[in-house]
Amino acid sequence: MARAVIVIDMLRGFLEEGYSLYCGPEARNIIPNVQKLLEQELAQGSEILYVCDRHSADDPEFKMFPPHCVEGTEEAKLIPELSQYPGQIIPKQTFSSFYATSLDQRLEAIRPETLVICGVTTHICILQAVIDARNRGYDVEVPVDCVASFDRKAHFWALDYMENVLGARLVRPPGRTPQPRFEIPDSWLSGETADIYFPRTVEILRKEGINPVATMEVFPRRDGIFCGIEEVKSLLARVLPGEDCEVWTLEEGTPISRKEVVLRIRAPYRSYGAYETTYLGMLAHCSGWATAARECIEAARGIPVISFGARHVHPSVVGIMEYAAIVGGCTGCASIAGAKLAGIEPTGTIPHALIIIMDSTAKATIAFDRHMPPEVPRIALVDTFEDEVRESVAVAKAMQGKLYGVRLDTPSERGRVTPGLVKEVRAWLDLEGFTEVKIVASGGLDPDRIRHFLEEGAPVDVFAVGSYISDARPIDFTADLHEVEDRPIAKRGRMPGLTPNPRLKRVM
Repeated sequence: MARAVIVIDMLRGFLEEGYSLYCGPEARNIIPNVQKLLEQELAQGSEILYVCDRHSADDPEFKMFPPHCVEGTEEAKLIPELSQYPGQIIPKQTFSSFYATSLDQRLEAIRPETLVICGVTTHICILQAVIDARNRGYDVEVPVDCVASFDRKAHFWALDYMENVLGARLVRPPGRTPQPRFEIPDSWLSGETADIYFPRTVEILRKEGINPVATMEVFPRRDGIFCGIEEVKSLLARVLPGEDCEVWTLEEGTPISRKEVVLRIRAPYRSYGAYETTYLGMLAHCSGWATAARECIEAARGIPVISFGARHVHPSVVGIMEYAAIVGGCTGCASIAGAKLAGIEPTGTIPHALIIIMDSTAKATIAFDRHMPPEVPRIALVDTFEDEVRESVAVAKAMQGKLYGVRLDTPSERGRVTPGLVKEVRAWLDLEGFTEVKIVASGGLDPDRIRHFLEEGAPVDVFAVGSYISDARPIDFTADLHEVEDRPIAKRGRMPGLTPNPRLKRVM
């Protein structure tokens, strides 16, 4: 399928400090993402088109905006970070990438089925390009981590408009697909965690000398994100025989639909029959957690989300819960067990206990800095003794440039974290010169509250979500036999024989 990537206004004038229309650090943050996008698209043969502002010295646009990107000046040049990626430069003089440019003619020559649009700024030139492209009948993708604006509220409004009015497809960064090593406890293998009728069934078949090759199919009762299959595979690897067996499944992290077959096991029934409760439970909880995480990721529209839900679940499932959150799209988690399974470092700040014992947020943060490894981000919790604004500024000053971020976790008794509070903290940090200090928001967050923060233009850099993920409702999965010794069969209400799903891949 032919694709073309339109890279808009990734110019020094918009992405380097000192120029009149510098879009700020959030715009610079997309540069590595755009680089990765271009590498991926070039590898599959996509055409790259750089559409770039090129203004005359007396351009009418300068009545609304300061003079910028005048032809022949340094600020009109592509940023050096993108110079290694080959592509055609197409000058433009207006907000539109199509009006009075050669873009239409170039696209007619390429005849792409899909346009991928990225760059700056989201609510001006990116939005205009999406409008023009959709009016011309193109399918449009907008990778949300590859667009940015100097106005956060307008950025998120534009993304919503592109998706829900113009019909563009917003492409969000995929969740990680870790390759964990799961240990299967002996109590699971012995059948202690199974519904009793499954071990009894296997015992009866063994005593009767019956062990047919049977095909079991598993499907979910609602849509979601498929998770837990890596642990299921570890279980099946322990119990299935070395021959005369097949396992077909979808990949970890795949979106799934209600009643879609996501797992098919074909093997002598007694080898796996006692473990139906076990593998269904794995899929049910993990897919529920991953689905809740993905809902938060989608609401955050490219802003990182980390899992903070370990305290809400039994310690025996902390690791797998946070692993599932990572599969769902979270960029980090708080627990050591979850991070180990996901192959990442755990993410954390400073608890109230350390601050209270040391009688000062600044002292606690300085002590944290003194004793923690340098690779651990210095993020201070700033709601313990004083108001969040004063503590944020005080800690930033005390850390002398080493503070990575502040976490706002105002309890419900004090009105919780609000968009207004985030804006006030950001304004005072910027006023005091701490523009690089990030703001982490936590405390009872869910997709609706995350969307509220974005709609209000609150400059949150990271969302930390706890109980919405950890308390997620499991996705019910059902397992049915569909063949016995290659003979199609099923209980009433089900169709005999294999259920087609071309997405299934054989993994064993």
